[in-house]
Amino acid sequence: MAELLASLPEEERIILTLHYLRSKTSRDIADLLAVPERAVIVVIESGKARLKGVLGL
Repeated sequence: MAELLASLPEEERIILTLHYLRSKTSRDIADLLAVPERAVIVVIESGKARLKGVLGL
């Protein structure tokens, strides 16, 4: 799993790590990174889809 995360683009890797491994909300991540919450949500959704595709889920 670590290799899979490492292969993601930096933005996705950071946001997905904060969201899934650090249990941060999209609002928390947006505040931390000083970006709109909607941008974080979009990255979480696209990153989740990418991981599902790679894992064959």
